[in-house]
Amino acid sequence: MATISQIKALMNAHFNDDQEKFRVISLQIAAHEAKIGHSTGAQEIKKLVKNSPQRKSNILKMTNKNELTDLQYTNVQFDELIVSSVLRTRITRVLEEYRKRNYLLKNGLKNRSKLLLEGDPGTGKTLTASVIASELGLPLFNIQLENLISKYMGETSVKLKQLFERIYEYKGVYLFDEFDAIGADRGFDNDVGEMRRVLNSFLQYIEQDDSSSIIIAATNNPKMLDKALFRRFDDVLRYELPDEGQIKELIKMYLHHQATKDVLSKEVIHEAIGLNHAEIVIACKEALKFSLLEEQMIDKNQLKSFIKERKVLAMYKGG
Repeated sequence: MATISQIKALMNAHFNDDQEKFRVISLQIAAHEAKIGHSTGAQEIKKLVKNSPQRKSNILKMTNKNELTDLQYTNVQFDELIVSSVLRTRITRVLEEYRKRNYLLKNGLKNRSKLLLEGDPGTGKTLTASVIASELGLPLFNIQLENLISKYMGETSVKLKQLFERIYEYKGVYLFDEFDAIGADRGFDNDVGEMRRVLNSFLQYIEQDDSSSIIIAATNNPKMLDKALFRRFDDVLRYELPDEGQIKELIKMYLHHQATKDVLSKEVIHEAIGLNHAEIVIACKEALKFSLLEEQMIDKNQLKSFIKERKVLAMYKGG
């Protein structure tokens, strides 16, 4: 059920003709409803937001801001994120500090709100952003880098300023995926210094940020990042390929009761070593489709076959 503060915020957004803020608050309410088990109501709110007509006045007003972010509603539970116990502890700390941020502020402290996630592709970085947004009842804004980075000198810095104004105005989780497009070491840049200026602007904005939002940057290439970036983030989380225990958890989560017990054998686990989380999930889903179409339980040989397929494809991807 919406809180009084959310109802007031909805009313203010309506009377100020701020459709974007109205959408954000509505999705916050939907996320809260989903978290407390009211999934039907949450989906109904999400559907209303998705199908709501855009008013022309707001389209003109918000064009520059909307093109920079993709607003998403997430309903991903923490248990769906299979990572190491160390990472779970550190993510839990981020959640707890955010929930108690006002108490920390009263004591002169600030919660962790700027995270750098680095590691191999498909290991859970993007999923972490969805989990944090869902657990905190916040909307998830994916930064549209293709719209942020411009070939025209000075335009990217202007858009970056608009983005951080949005981060301050609209509380949420903001994800900069493939962050090295912005944060690459200034020594690598040969583009007449334009990206150096963009990075300098980013460093300034993120250091000055005192919003209630959470900023997450994710990269597969941490060695490319400028060293000055690391001290601007409150925490740096390292993601790695799943170990044997995590592989078992992934298989159990996705195959449930549709597989024989031998799918968790050492033989299967050994076959999956070297694949990232995403590839293992795909292998499990392929096995599920096979199971449904053939109307039979999944056994270890079938799962191994799909895992081998993913390994071959991963070679072509460079994984």
